[in-house]
Amino acid sequence: MAINNNKQHFFYVLKCADNTLYAGYTTDLDRRLAEHNKGIGAKYTRIKKRRPLEMIYSESFQTKSEAMKKEYAFKQLTRIKKDIYIQKKGIL
Repeated sequence: MAINNNKQHFFYVLKCADNTLYAGYTTDLDRRLAEHNKGIGAKYTRIKKRRPLEMIYSESFQTKSEAMKKEYAFKQLTRIKKDIYIQKKGIL
């Protein structure tokens, strides 16, 4: 029997102070953004010139696998296609 704990899994996109984008996965958006801004998040966001970071997009999924597949697919896009994806969602 499968256990459904109703935990949400998120794919998210951060806009860095140097205007680059960072995509990731988490189960807690607020906590993860705070970690990135404290310099204890991903290696990419630890660089001071990239902070502060702003969460500009997130999508919720029922499984970690779905969220991580979306993250991977997003990371394969060019910057132009990433911007278009976010604009279509009404964010930028």
